Amino acid sequence: MNDLQLGKTTKDKIIDYITYFFIYSFLGWIIETIYALLIHGHFVKRGFLYGPICPIYGFGAAILIMCTQKLYKKPFQKFLISTIAFTVFEYLVSWILEVVFNLRWWDYSNDFLNIQGRVSLLYSIFWGLIGVFLLEKLHPFVQNLIQKLKLKSRYNLQFICCIIFIGAIIVDFVMSSIRYLV
Repeated sequence: MNDLQLGKTTKDKIIDYITYFFIYSFLGWIIETIYALLIHGHFVKRGFLYGPICPIYGFGAAILIMCTQKLYKKPFQKFLISTIAFTVFEYLVSWILEVVFNLRWWDYSNDFLNIQGRVSLLYSIFWGLIGVFLLEKLHPFVQNLIQKLKLKSRYNLQFICCIIFIGAIIVDFVMSSIRYLV
């Protein structure tokens, strides 16, 4: 079910995308945490923020969902778009974080076919596969779950949660930025 079929207002679509951002940012943090646990054998704090979210995943997912709405049942095209979009986005985020904070949160310098250690062929393919999984399996489930929760709520709980989460991420971003800039 896509946004056009649901007859959503612009406000509803924006609230949905903010919700997707927070859900996928949290799921990204879980993926990063599990990955680090497997690599290091113990918990390693992942990401820029204090809280349990990695915004790069949330932004990436939201952008991908917006860009592929009309690609029904075209997994190879979704793979190509995911691979290219996530690779470009990962490169830009890496560069911006390094310019602003003089730190690198990841380094693929030892990987085959990397570009300045910011992106690599292996991770680009991985992002493409994750993108297809997100678009074909995970997002339809998340989208349907959100719609069911909306129908069961008398109040606009989604809107209230979005406002609370936006406030929390702003505070977290300011505090995290101060930590890295000072």
